[in-house]
Amino acid sequence: MKMSQFDVAPGRPLWLTTLADLSLLLVGFFVFLHAAQMVDRKALTAGIRAGFDADAAPMTLDRGIVDGFATGSSAMPASYARTVEFVRTAAADPRVMVTLTGGTAGDVDPLTGSAAILASDRARTVATALVADGAVQPDQLALAPPATGTRGVQIDLGFAGDRQAVADRQVPVAPPAYGADR
Repeated sequence: MKMSQFDVAPGRPLWLTTLADLSLLLVGFFVFLHAAQMVDRKALTAGIRAGFDADAAPMTLDRGIVDGFATGSSAMPASYARTVEFVRTAAADPRVMVTLTGGTAGDVDPLTGSAAILASDRARTVATALVADGAVQPDQLALAPPATGTRGVQIDLGFAGDRQAVADRQVPVAPPAYGADR
C-alpha cells in the first residue's frame, strides 16, 4: 500500500504535531516577554526608528492656522498677528516643536504653476515671521510636506521631549521607623 503525501506517518497522531508546535510558540512567547523586561526601551525605540528611517514624531498638543492668503500669493495675511501669541505661549517650553504645513486650495504659484511650491513658500513665510517676532526658536521649527484643501498654513504644536517617568514624579516614601512610636 502506497502512502499519499497527506497521510500521517504511523505512530504519530496529527494532534501531537500541532501540540508540539503550539508549545514551542508558547515557550518562545514567554522568552520574548522575559527578554523585553530587561531591554533598554529608549535604545530599542531608537533602533526601530533607525531601521525604518523615521524621526521621532512629536505628540500634537494644539493646532492653529494662518489663513487669508491671497490667491497665488505667499505674502503674509493680516490675520497673522493673533497667531504670534498663540505660538509664543506654547513654544516657551523648549520641548515643544512647531510644525508648519503650507496649503493651497486649488491655487498655484504664478511663476512656476506649482501648487507645492506655493504651499512651501507660504510655510516658509510663516516660519520666517515667527522667528523674526521671537515667538519660536529656529531649532523648534519643522516644515512638513505641502498639503491641499486650505489656502493657509497649518501650525501643529507638538511635544517632542522625553517622557518623565512616573517614579520621578512621585514623592519618595520613607520606610517606617520600627520602635520609634508605638
